[in-house]
Amino acid sequence: MQKKVKVKPNSKQQKIAEQSDGSLTVYLKSPPVDGKANEELIKLLADKFDVLKSQVRIKSGLSSRLKLIEIDTDV
Repeated sequence: MQKKVKVKPNSKQQKIAEQSDGSLTVYLKSPPVDGKANEELIKLLADKFDVLKSQVRIKSGLSSRLKLIEIDTDV
Protein backbone atom coordinates (compact mmCIF):
# COMPACT_ATOMS: atom_id res chain seq x y z
CA MET A 1 0.00 0.00 0.00
CA GLN A 2 1.24 3.51 -0.77
CA LYS A 3 0.35 6.66 1.14
CA LYS A 4 1.07 10.31 0.51
CA VAL A 5 2.34 11.86 3.71
CA LYS A 6 2.87 15.49 4.70
CA VAL A 7 5.32 15.79 7.58
CA LYS A 8 5.31 18.58 10.17
CA PRO A 9 8.55 18.31 12.18
CA ASN A 10 9.22 20.12 15.49
CA SER A 11 5.58 19.77 16.61
CA LYS A 12 4.62 19.85 20.27
CA GLN A 13 2.96 16.44 20.06
CA GLN A 14 3.08 13.34 17.90
CA LYS A 15 -0.06 12.59 15.97
CA ILE A 16 -1.32 11.29 12.64
CA ALA A 17 -4.25 13.02 10.96
CA GLU A 18 -5.99 11.37 8.01
CA GLN A 19 -7.12 13.80 5.32
CA SER A 20 -10.29 13.49 3.23
CA ASP A 21 -8.27 12.51 0.14
CA GLY A 22 -6.72 9.54 1.99
CA SER A 23 -3.34 11.19 2.54
CA LEU A 24 -1.85 11.57 6.01
CA THR A 25 -0.49 14.58 7.88
CA VAL A 26 2.02 13.44 10.48
CA TYR A 27 3.13 15.72 13.31
CA LEU A 28 6.58 14.79 14.63
CA LYS A 29 8.47 16.00 17.69
CA SER A 30 11.86 15.41 16.07
CA PRO A 31 13.70 18.11 14.11
CA PRO A 32 14.46 17.42 10.43
CA VAL A 33 18.16 16.91 11.20
CA ASP A 34 20.32 13.83 10.52
CA GLY A 35 17.27 11.75 9.52
CA LYS A 36 15.73 11.92 13.00
CA ALA A 37 12.31 12.99 11.69
CA ASN A 38 12.31 10.20 9.08
CA GLU A 39 13.15 7.62 11.77
CA GLU A 40 10.31 8.89 13.96
CA LEU A 41 7.94 8.88 10.95
CA ILE A 42 8.74 5.24 10.13
CA LYS A 43 8.24 4.19 13.77
CA LEU A 44 4.90 6.02 14.05
CA LEU A 45 3.55 4.59 10.78
CA ALA A 46 4.69 1.07 11.71
CA ASP A 47 2.77 1.38 15.00
CA LYS A 48 -0.33 2.80 13.29
CA PHE A 49 -0.52 0.10 10.61
CA ASP A 50 0.67 -2.67 12.98
CA VAL A 51 3.66 -3.69 10.86
CA LEU A 52 7.40 -3.93 11.49
CA LYS A 53 9.54 -0.83 10.93
CA SER A 54 11.34 -2.74 8.16
CA GLN A 55 8.02 -2.96 6.26
CA VAL A 56 7.73 0.85 6.01
CA ARG A 57 9.80 2.55 3.29
CA ILE A 58 10.10 6.14 2.13
CA LYS A 59 9.80 5.80 -1.66
CA SER A 60 10.31 9.49 -2.46
CA GLY A 61 10.74 12.79 -0.67
CA LEU A 62 13.49 11.71 1.73
CA SER A 63 14.46 15.34 2.43
CA SER A 64 11.08 16.88 1.65
CA ARG A 65 7.99 17.49 3.79
CA LEU A 66 5.89 15.72 1.15
CA LYS A 67 6.73 12.03 1.03
CA LEU A 68 5.47 8.90 -0.66
CA ILE A 69 5.49 6.01 1.80
CA GLU A 70 5.20 2.34 0.91
CA ILE A 71 3.88 -0.03 3.58
CA ASP A 72 4.35 -3.73 2.94
CA THR A 73 1.33 -5.44 4.52
CA ASP A 74 1.76 -8.77 2.68
CA VAL A 75 4.10 -10.41 5.20
